[in-house]
Amino acid sequence: MNWLSVLDRKLLRELFHLRGQVLAIALVVAGGIAVCVMSLVNYASLSETRSHYYRQHGFADVFVDLTRAPRHMLAQVQRLDGVARTEARVQSSLRLQLEGVTDPVSGRVLSLPDQGEPSLHRLFLRAGRMPDSRRSDEVVVIGSFAEAHNLKPGDSLSAIINGRWQALRIVGVAESPEFIYVIPPGSMLPDYRRYAVLWMSERALAAAMDMQGAFNNVLVSLQPDVPEEMVIDQLDELFRGSGSTGAYGRDDHSSDRFLSEELAQLRTMALLFPAIFMGVAVFLINVVVGRLVSTQRDVIAVLKAFGYSNLQVSVHFGKLVSLIMLLGILLGMIGGLALAHALTEMYMQYFRFPTLLFSVPMAQTLLVAVIGLLAGVAGAYGALQRAFRLSPAAAMGPEPPPIYRRARLERMFLLIRFSQPGRMILRNIERRPLRSLMSVLGVAMATAIIVLGTFQFSAINLIVHSQFALVQQEDMTVTLVNPRTVNAAYELAGINGVRAVESSLAVAVRLRSGHRSWRVGLIGLQPDAQLSLRVDTALERIALPEKGLLLTEFLLEELQVGVGDSLTVEWLDGSGEQSEVTVAGGSREFVGVGAWMSLPELQRLRGRGAEINQLQLTIDPQMRSAVLQALQERPQIAGVSERQAMLTAFNETIGRSFLTYTFFIALLGGVIAFGVIYNTVRISLAERGRELASLRVLGYRPSEVDHILLGELALLLLPGIPLGWLIGQQLAWLLVHLMESELYRIPLIFTAQTLGLAATVVILSAILSGVVAVRRVAKLDLIEVLKTRE
Repeated sequence: MNWLSVLDRKLLRELFHLRGQVLAIALVVAGGIAVCVMSLVNYASLSETRSHYYRQHGFADVFVDLTRAPRHMLAQVQRLDGVARTEARVQSSLRLQLEGVTDPVSGRVLSLPDQGEPSLHRLFLRAGRMPDSRRSDEVVVIGSFAEAHNLKPGDSLSAIINGRWQALRIVGVAESPEFIYVIPPGSMLPDYRRYAVLWMSERALAAAMDMQGAFNNVLVSLQPDVPEEMVIDQLDELFRGSGSTGAYGRDDHSSDRFLSEELAQLRTMALLFPAIFMGVAVFLINVVVGRLVSTQRDVIAVLKAFGYSNLQVSVHFGKLVSLIMLLGILLGMIGGLALAHALTEMYMQYFRFPTLLFSVPMAQTLLVAVIGLLAGVAGAYGALQRAFRLSPAAAMGPEPPPIYRRARLERMFLLIRFSQPGRMILRNIERRPLRSLMSVLGVAMATAIIVLGTFQFSAINLIVHSQFALVQQEDMTVTLVNPRTVNAAYELAGINGVRAVESSLAVAVRLRSGHRSWRVGLIGLQPDAQLSLRVDTALERIALPEKGLLLTEFLLEELQVGVGDSLTVEWLDGSGEQSEVTVAGGSREFVGVGAWMSLPELQRLRGRGAEINQLQLTIDPQMRSAVLQALQERPQIAGVSERQAMLTAFNETIGRSFLTYTFFIALLGGVIAFGVIYNTVRISLAERGRELASLRVLGYRPSEVDHILLGELALLLLPGIPLGWLIGQQLAWLLVHLMESELYRIPLIFTAQTLGLAATVVILSAILSGVVAVRRVAKLDLIEVLKTRE
């Protein structure tokens, strides 16, 4: 220890003496740093993993779905301006049947080249091998479905492809860059148990689909810096007579679109939460460290009396603060990386990446650390400046006692007879208004970040209630292979166990308003529909308009249209036809986006008669298996989705990831809250140690002295908690506004449970801190405290 200077040895002893406060301040810093690191690393890791996966496995830039095109047209695609690589495939929807599985399973089957790997959308093989082109029954199955049903190479399953049953054998399990987010058509949520993706050799699938020498799906990779709109226009012109539903880019690809929305929300949280938490932490650290240094005024005076300069004293306390901050930064880095790793592992369970690239953005992470360090130094600087203004002789003595007079708060409540300790509490708060205000703001900020982290639990509950209890009243939705007449509804109504049936028509369209456009499913509902409802912001039912479109509010904002405006509806059925439709109203949907209109009006616009392709069913729960079996036996049914399955998928994906992130935020918010309250109590005890000891010497009982210390804390909590509720609500409004996306919109709702939980965490932190303070008061050495330091 001889190599340490006198001030350095003093520094180590002081750190040990203040170890409780040091750890509490470090926890405040660690909470803010951990939120930043967790958010930044989570977003950077998933973004880097997606980019690497797309590059390594050739994810396309533009896609075209067709009815049928001859194989020789692929050469024409390759010659288009801006095209780098192309891949033609055969694809089809299918239904699957697995032994021992009663749930309806739908899916999609795609072709693989008979020789070699595809140039685009190359598979990542997890197990087994690729199909043999000489065998018509070999398939590769996507990993999500294989894991959900514990399938492996060698297992068998049955499928309806192009209306015919076919026995298939699994030879491989794989992942694909186009199915990172595995979503059934028309859905907003992944369903790994009930939706599968298969790959077959092109020869086998073309034979099953009667597509020999033809294709119905094209993938296109673009040359660098080529605008996709130019290539899309060329493809639309080339395939105009081939039943094209319109070429589209990555922004409209279902998997990439929803993954991009999820990453966009993660990016928002990676910017917003760190900004809020670091802002709160910087403020609290500034206040706490400033007060901590203020309690050292006599130490500063002694050092100056021994000849140490202001610079040497500043460096000494700068080291003290820096070590505390560095401890907090280290804890925050470790905690943030651990939480980020847990989050990314959770995301990997439903984002189908082959591997995870754990990426730490060093520049942003170091910037966060520097901000935290500077915040502590800035807090110490202000307190040092105040101490330097005093001469050593004045600073070594206690602060001058305040002028005795009745507090304004006493005069405001003349009818209340305050006890002596009560009057001391009121007068101490009033005589130091700035310090009291900072303490109230500290409590408010601690409360606010807990409100911000916990209000989303109530928001998720409201989403579930709105979407799966108010909007969706049906038990099952049946999708037909091809549109049929209303007789299909009568046929299903005759199944034993079916209580009610409603029919609808879902059509893929592109809505255009000027230069803005959006691909969406336009659904025609019966005017008196009772099983698929629309609701407004107050969760009240909205009647379908007789004419015109009803759009989700999110879509109204994206297209920048209002009620009465006209939209162009481009039918994506290969016809290339367009219609002009008026916007009749908006619907509040928390999950996904959509467009609806009256079924008769949609059928009239389409001009294809009274056709339907979807049916909503309510069933007898006791007859569920029998109903599913009856539906499974009808080849004209493309798929069956169940409301309960969608709810389960929501809870297992969006709800789980969102609430897990929120839980971590709330947990770190609680850590910060405890650190703030604990420091407030400990520093108050240090500042008033001489005063409290004097009261003990004058005959006050320990309980009365505790009453003075804890009563002041309670009075600071009273305005601090409601103010924190208000600040938390404003921060939540900002979060909700910035995180609106196509995938889901968070409702702004504050329940008594949310506000009560925030208050409870703060009050519990105060109680625990109060217990520590009471024990410290009981151990006060009255003679030592009352000594005047020479």
